[in-house]
Amino acid sequence: MSWLTDLLPFIIGGLAGGSIYAMAALGLVLTYKTTGIFNFAHGSVAAVAAYVFYDLREKHGMPWPIALLLVVGVLGPIMGLLLERLARPLSRVSTAGKIVATVGLLVGIQGALSMHYGSVALEFPAFLPTNTYNLGSVIISADQIITMMIALVAAGGLAAFFRSTRTGRAMRAVVDNGDLLGLTGISPTRVRVTSWVIGSCFASLSGLLIAPSLGLDSFLLTLLVVQAFGAAAIGGFGSLPLCYVGGLVVGIGASVSKKYVGDFPALAGFPNSLPFLVLFAVLLVLPSRRLTQVPDAPQRPKRVSAPLPRSVVGALVTAGLAVVLLLPLFARTKLPTMTNAVIFVLVFASLALLVQTSGQVSLCHITFAAVGATTYSHLSDSGAPWIVSLLGAGLVAVPVGAIVAIPAIRLSRLYLALATLGFGILVERLFYSRDLMFGSLGTRQVSRPGFAEGNDAYFYLSVAVVLVGLAIVFTVNRARLGRLLRAMSDSPTALATLGVDVNTARLLVLCVSAFLAGISGALLAGANTSISSIGFNSLISLQLLPILYLAGTSQLLAPVIAAFSYAVLPAFFSGDTFIQLQPILFGAAAVTVAALSGRKDSGDAVARLAERARARTGRSVLAHRLARSAA
Repeated sequence: MSWLTDLLPFIIGGLAGGSIYAMAALGLVLTYKTTGIFNFAHGSVAAVAAYVFYDLREKHGMPWPIALLLVVGVLGPIMGLLLERLARPLSRVSTAGKIVATVGLLVGIQGALSMHYGSVALEFPAFLPTNTYNLGSVIISADQIITMMIALVAAGGLAAFFRSTRTGRAMRAVVDNGDLLGLTGISPTRVRVTSWVIGSCFASLSGLLIAPSLGLDSFLLTLLVVQAFGAAAIGGFGSLPLCYVGGLVVGIGASVSKKYVGDFPALAGFPNSLPFLVLFAVLLVLPSRRLTQVPDAPQRPKRVSAPLPRSVVGALVTAGLAVVLLLPLFARTKLPTMTNAVIFVLVFASLALLVQTSGQVSLCHITFAAVGATTYSHLSDSGAPWIVSLLGAGLVAVPVGAIVAIPAIRLSRLYLALATLGFGILVERLFYSRDLMFGSLGTRQVSRPGFAEGNDAYFYLSVAVVLVGLAIVFTVNRARLGRLLRAMSDSPTALATLGVDVNTARLLVLCVSAFLAGISGALLAGANTSISSIGFNSLISLQLLPILYLAGTSQLLAPVIAAFSYAVLPAFFSGDTFIQLQPILFGAAAVTVAALSGRKDSGDAVARLAERARARTGRSVLAHRLARSAA
């Protein structure tokens, strides 16, 4: 049994870390099951709690027990109440709208924390006792024991709350079967408020316990929610006991793997990536019937506006192209920025093909661009012709899109978003530092083609390639595949009933989108003549989605508006203030727009205002005609 003795220290460490994942997963699943909102910003709640605790303890000298009580017992419930108030209108929006809103909240909170505290991680001193004890041949620290006991007591207290209180029994009925809520005689609002408060308290406590090992890093603390995804996935995003066990399993697996990866440098990132690997693997192999499915909110019929005449569209496109082609003449100093903006038009257009046309939410889109950028760098360094390097960048991204298409074929929109987020972080953790992609230094130099080495020439080259890419997107949207994708977005079940192979449509659109994103990555690499792993981190994928959501649904205008907002606006503001404000503004705007779209009277109010305006106009015209006839 010597092998068990060798593993015991790692198992104990894994139990401590897994207990934190378990607490975060319990709060996340509880709010999801009782409210129908999967809170992607759950980790942001943990990050806010950790930073506030840091301020109270380190800056104001408050004893840690009092700071802990204030953060978990006061701040946690306040954040829960705010989230519940936000979630009310979101209950009436589509799954995609809920994802956009909570992702926007994540981006906004993370940006606010980074702006206020800086992007450099701060040291978070341990506040629990760290004295050690000998458990046979194993040394265990007091903070590990306390962490495991806190998680166990919290899980046990939650179970007792479910069994012993009327509200708890009502919540348990919702967890087991949402249709039973109406039979409990308890206000649904009360159940929702209670679940959000408990979930936020669990997230706050998780953030405080994990911060000493991670440090005060807003991005890493925000990703706690993704680590909790792995634990929640083992429980099928529904079973609270299995979520707790799943957290322990993930923690032990990550800790034990550290013992074996030391001899394999290529696997150095595996332990920290295990929660994301578990998430992606479970979503791939677990039968969809075992995953908790919250019905999508019924949607109001879409208002279809009359299309503009072709002559008007042609004139607008011609004018837009003329402005773009003249940019090098009057935007000399801003031309590199304009080049990036043009390329991001294709990035957003390829994402819109997924989100707006087919209704599939991808949170790893920048990963496809990273694959394309690094592939282009390798091919161009090997002496391949430019066109071969460019097409190779897109083609290598296709199988990556096909891998993502596997969960898309069998999972709903929510779980596809979870799978793509986990996949993007997994690729970043495991492959970005490998020579296959950015290398150990995290950067690669890229050469431009010989016929477009100057900024002007490369700008026009980028415009030409992007126009071809937009033509592909336009063709897909107008072709039979586009019609199938739009029908699949409205009702995939009805489409499958008619005998249409929706899986093939999903596979094709993901591969086309990945191909165009790979091409975009190659263009970005040439535009900047160097690429960095920082420029393709997972947070960018999270930012792209709310920006596209805010830009509208037009196939032509939405990618242009999104690219302008993302790449051009910061260049016209001096200093770094707007760059820091950008994620906050976009996140807040996405949350606001998504929430307003869920108000019962939002569409009716607009219609009433329009009707009143038409009525007033009609009365004015009638009065004018009567006056003229009387004269």
